[in-house]
Amino acid sequence: MNDKNINPDDMNSEELSGDDNLQNNFHNGKQDFISDNTAYGMSKSSSGSGFGAGGSGKAGNKGASFENSQNKEIENKSLSMNSNPPPQGKKHGLMPYLLVVLALIAVILVSIAVISFSFGAGGDLRSSEKVAVIYIQGTILSGNVPAGLGYATSEEISESIRRAAADSGVRAIVLRINSPGGSPAAAQEITGEIEKARAKGIPVVVSMGDLATSAAYYISAPTDYIIANPSTNTGSIGVIWVFQNMSASYQEEGIDHYIAKSGELKDMGSTWRGLTDEEKEYADAVVLESYEDFINEISEGRNMSRSEVKELADGRIYTGARAKELGLVDGFGNLYDAIDKAAELGGIEGEPRIEYMNRASLSRLLLGSGSGGSNETAGQFVSYFEESPYGKILA
Repeated sequence: MNDKNINPDDMNSEELSGDDNLQNNFHNGKQDFISDNTAYGMSKSSSGSGFGAGGSGKAGNKGASFENSQNKEIENKSLSMNSNPPPQGKKHGLMPYLLVVLALIAVILVSIAVISFSFGAGGDLRSSEKVAVIYIQGTILSGNVPAGLGYATSEEISESIRRAAADSGVRAIVLRINSPGGSPAAAQEITGEIEKARAKGIPVVVSMGDLATSAAYYISAPTDYIIANPSTNTGSIGVIWVFQNMSASYQEEGIDHYIAKSGELKDMGSTWRGLTDEEKEYADAVVLESYEDFINEISEGRNMSRSEVKELADGRIYTGARAKELGLVDGFGNLYDAIDKAAELGGIEGEPRIEYMNRASLSRLLLGSGSGGSNETAGQFVSYFEESPYGKILA
């Protein structure tokens, strides 16, 4: 066969029909009409067009080129049809994130409640007869300071005693004390609630830890029983009023003061001057008045004469062992020994249920004490007490 150019006009009807079918199948995206290059060549050779395997080189090359181009177009179209991106889901906005945050908050609150409950009870939980335990830790002050700041406030402690006394299941109260003392007024507020609880027939027992001196012993005196450790520091019975004179420092700094006052003693205790002789006599009288009240509290609470108490009330600290010899404490033991003693005095048979009224817990650390107040106002109160222009009266 001679080589010649292929003219579509010279092709017979069968060839044209085959090409039309090829065009239609291509546009319809059908690929099954061609299985491989050999089948395509065989169909063309039967039409006598010279595309078959028996054709000459030039015609065969053109046929193969046409065949390959058609195959590539079909493959590309198939790939484009299969590479369409999957449909995207509907957007839900911030709702899923909000639900997750709410779920986390709920889990945290439940966890706090569970931990707080676990810290708030002990002993035999099946028993309806309870011993309430109240912690007095840190410097004793009047008012309210949130828990965790190193102060024992009369408001929180008094409120805990009142709640315990109002609980029909509480048969006795234990005061767990670790305190160097503090304000005489705060100690008087707390002892007032102790006496009210005892008047209702609820015995009160003290458990001393490392330290229970001055105002902390003042609180202990009117209770039914005092338990300490042999090495506990207690005593320090007395009152002190501290004044600070910084006038020399002010002069060195070139600071001058003009004081307008309505009375001679109105600026008594101010840091810009020292005390006059008259003011010193007055300060001594105030301290002795508080001291006499301290003596009376111990005398009544410990069944001792005033003279016996005064012999011990020179401000010195006693160990627990020495305090027992002197009649200032009743026995030795730890907190749980005090709980057992309280249960005995309260008439509880068997192991009592322990109710911790103000024990440190996760919720108290995070949220502060339950009696209200804020860290900011508490800080202002403590700062005022420490920097009082009238000095500090401490017991």
